Amino acid sequence: MSENREDGKKGSGEKKSFDLEIQEKESDRIREEGQITLDRNAVRKRIELLTIIGEVEGHENAPSQSKTTKYEHVLPKLAMIEDDSEVDGLLVILNTVGGDVEAGLAIAEMIASLSKPTVSLVLGGGHSIGVPMAVSADYSFIVPSATMVIHPVRSNGMFIGIAQTYRNMEKIQDRITGFISSHSRISQKRLEELMLDTSQLVKDVGTMLEGEQAVKEGIIDEIGGISQAMKKLYSMIGEFIRE
Repeated sequence: MSENREDGKKGSGEKKSFDLEIQEKESDRIREEGQITLDRNAVRKRIELLTIIGEVEGHENAPSQSKTTKYEHVLPKLAMIEDDSEVDGLLVILNTVGGDVEAGLAIAEMIASLSKPTVSLVLGGGHSIGVPMAVSADYSFIVPSATMVIHPVRSNGMFIGIAQTYRNMEKIQDRITGFISSHSRISQKRLEELMLDTSQLVKDVGTMLEGEQAVKEGIIDEIGGISQAMKKLYSMIGEFIRE
């Protein structure tokens, strides 16, 4: 009898140690990449959480003191989500100042092309290249206090002021506005009007939209927070499975 009790204690201790190891790995993922799996919900669905936080980092490293989202971490994660049959959906949470245009568009295109149901939630800010990433999900939410800044494409470093350079910047901007308009309810023409507004931003061109304004303009689908976003995702997963 004593041996059985000892075996039971040993088995319980091993389980606790294993659970602690899993928790530590999840904590490391959150710390390093802002990613975690949500799988303890009542409806027994496995949701992958992806956070787009701070500056979206592209081919060049951002300053070490900056909070960044590295696209070389995000793209493999999205490919894994698409390939993993046990993943039911993706929740994207954004609080970003923007960043590298090519990296941001790459992430947005990957999210938009996923076959799994996707929902985005804008908290704090979804500025600049964060706008395409916010609308890339199948359905989008924004909290009332969040803002989205829409402005023209900018260039870092040397800028040669010739016609070819200007046309190139126009093409990049068209790619961004075209993506946003095709994944939301706002027209490309209206987006360009907001981008070129000179009446809102001091020493800059563009428009800052608060949560309700972003919904009214047709960029974001609905006002809501984390509970609304999760409920919507569960509902979409249910419809996806029935299909």
